[in-house]
Amino acid sequence: MSKVSYYTAEGLKKLKDELEHLKSVMRPKASQDIAEARDKGDLSENAEYDAAKEAQGLLEMRIAKLEEVYSNARLIDESQLDVSKALVLSNVTIKNQSNGMEMKYTLVAESEADLKTGKISVTSPIGKGLLGKSVGEVAEITVPNGVLKFEILEISRD
Repeated sequence: MSKVSYYTAEGLKKLKDELEHLKSVMRPKASQDIAEARDKGDLSENAEYDAAKEAQGLLEMRIAKLEEVYSNARLIDESQLDVSKALVLSNVTIKNQSNGMEMKYTLVAESEADLKTGKISVTSPIGKGLLGKSVGEVAEITVPNGVLKFEILEISRD
């Protein structure tokens, strides 16, 4: 049984585009590579043929995995989300109570997380700790080197 994954419109489009690219560009290229290797002679001693067949197998596994993920993907309806609490797609400004540092993160699905752009997964320790909290609450988050306390300063949606 596969688990349902939630995506923003941007994340779902990226997933679909990757799947289409693998099917329409990479799959024909893999077949062509196998045909070219087959034309080079004896298949029992043809390492290029073996490599091309293995690459095709890995590609087909990746396509099957993405098709499964895509079939279980659900689009998040942002209009239905509660803006008073930190939920998926919330922009959360937090203050580390131990050093006073302020940070702003967007809570996103695991597949869309990118720390460089300030997007953290709701399944990460910090993301889990912030979920369901309101402005003014303090989230105590257990991390490998102890417990961090973050005060929630602001919650918004773009």
